[in-house]
Formats: sequence, C-alpha cells, structure tokens
Amino acid sequence: TLDAKVDRVQALAVEIAKHIDGADRDHVRAAARLAKADLVTGMVGEFPELQGLMGRYYALADGEHEEVADAIRDHYAPQGPNDACPSAPVSVAVALADKIDTLVGFWVIDEKPTGSKDPYALRRAALGVIRLIIENGLRVNLLPVFGAGFDDYPASVTGETEKGSVCNDLLSFFADRVAAHLRGEGVRHDLIAAVFALGGEDDLVRLLARVEALQGFIESDDGANLLTAFRRAANILRIEEKKDGVSYDGEPDAGGYAQDEEAALGRALEAASAAVAKAVEQEEFTSAMAALAALRGPVDEFFDEVTVNAEDADLRANRLRLLSRIRATMGLIADFSQIEG
Repeated sequence: TLDAKVDRVQALAVEIAKHIDGADRDHVRAAARLAKADLVTGMVGEFPELQGLMGRYYALADGEHEEVADAIRDHYAPQGPNDACPSAPVSVAVALADKIDTLVGFWVIDEKPTGSKDPYALRRAALGVIRLIIENGLRVNLLPVFGAGFDDYPASVTGETEKGSVCNDLLSFFADRVAAHLRGEGVRHDLIAAVFALGGEDDLVRLLARVEALQGFIESDDGANLLTAFRRAANILRIEEKKDGVSYDGEPDAGGYAQDEEAALGRALEAASAAVAKAVEQEEFTSAMAALAALRGPVDEFFDEVTVNAEDADLRANRLRLLSRIRATMGLIADFSQIEG
C-alpha cells in the first residue's frame, strides 16, 4: 500500500539525512509523511501532473514549515536529465529516499529493466539518485543505504531474497547508469568501469574524483606510456602464469636482482606503492596519479634492458614477480585492464 511506502520512505529519509548537512530530522519526517497525501485530492485526481506541487500548497495552508512544503513539491525531482535537481537538504533527503525505496523494492521482486524495456522508469529513478548525489556533493555510501531500504520491506515481500545479492546487483546497475550519465559529461565509460572493477566503490562523489584524475593521467604522455607498459607486463604474466600453472603475485626478492634496471624499478615500485596508497586513503587522487607517473622512467628502462624470461629459473621468477608488482601498484588506482585505446 501507499501507506506502507510512506512508512518506508520516512525511515529511509531519516537515515539518509544523517549524511546531509543541514537536514532537519523533524522536517524530513514530516515531509516524508505528507509527500503522497495530495494523491487523494480531487485536484491531483483531475490533473495528475500537479502531484507534489499541490501538496506544497496544502502543506503551507495547513501551517507546515516551508522546508517541509518544498520537500513535498520536490520529492519527485529530478524526473529527467534536463529537470532541475533539488538542493535544499530536506528535499534532497526525501527525494533520494523515495527513489531508492522504489529501486530496492523492484530489485527485491526481480523486476528489472531489460534491453529497451523499462515500464517502471527505474533507469530514470537511478539517474535521479545519481544526480542528487553528484550535484549536491553528498558523501554517502550507497550499499548501506540500499541495505537499510531492504530492511524496511517486510518478510512477506523479501521472502528468501538475499540482501547482499540485491544490494550488490543494484550497485552494478548504478555503475552502468553512472557511466551513461557521465558519458554525456565527457567522462570516458571505460575509466568508470576501471574504477568500479576494484570493487567496494559506492561513494559516487569519490568515484567521480578518482575517474576525473584517472582521465587526466591517461590522457598525458606519462599515463599513455605507463598504460602500454601495464599491458605488456599483464600480457607476459598471463602467458607465463598459464604456462607454469602458478601465480607470480608477491614481493620480488631485492637480493635477487642481477641488473641495475631491476633494482631501480624495485625501489621505484616500493616508493610508488606507499605514495599511491597514502594518497588514495586521503582521497588525493591527482597526487596518486603523480606517484604513478614517476614509474615511467624505471619501467621503460627495465623493458629496454632486461630480459624477463631469463634462462636462470630463479632470476626469471623474480623478474615475473617484479612485473606482478607493477600490476599490483597500478591496481591501487584502477583496473587498468578495463581501459580501452
């Protein structure tokens, strides 16, 4: 029932409001409780396009706070790519909750968009969530919010459905929607895929910052050159690991280097790994890319001067572990195997 939906949206909106500066919890509760009230009025019955707008007038006439009234009007927005996006904290909380509740519910009953068919406008709802978060710079992790939305549905609806499966699948859907949305903003879809492929990235603002820094890096000479080196290292590893039936993940033995270029690359990777990890933790993604760029010279010299598949088995294994370290260090930023071009 719509009454049950209002209960769920109210609970979820209060949860989301914790992540929004200036979102008054009492106003959020009131707006969510009243958001659908105008649907039973004769005015909205006659003119459905006035839903929300009439709710605002009724709320003001009934003495509700203006923030509450505005949130009632705005909770359907944005309804398309050109629709204005709410920015008032209470409006944003209720608008997000309304859309996320809808998406989680349809995922629970396994009614998802397929191909060109999207009868319940779920792609539009997801785009609304994406725009609300990105345009308002909200630092919110989506997986816990999806989980809270799932918990608000009764067992009679969720049945045997596994919460983690629903939430992760919905996040994958969002990854596609984010890529589609940002493509229109000039952001490469393969870079979005490369960041999402790391797993666990459900903060869209952080995702966008990482992708934008990655795009700037890949479009530089150092970035393009290092991408080529990554592919060379990954290809050699794939072939040799398959042939040998072992993984060469792990730390190379610094005492086993036979050439200066190996030692130089080993030192550079050690420094870059520490710098990249620290920068990523502090969300200084441009600094992380700069740390990667410092690998260009040592990597080039290694490939120019060192034969990876040496006749000595121990030397060969150590050099393959060095290549694995290149892959792992760059993997702190993104999955470079997803990047095209």
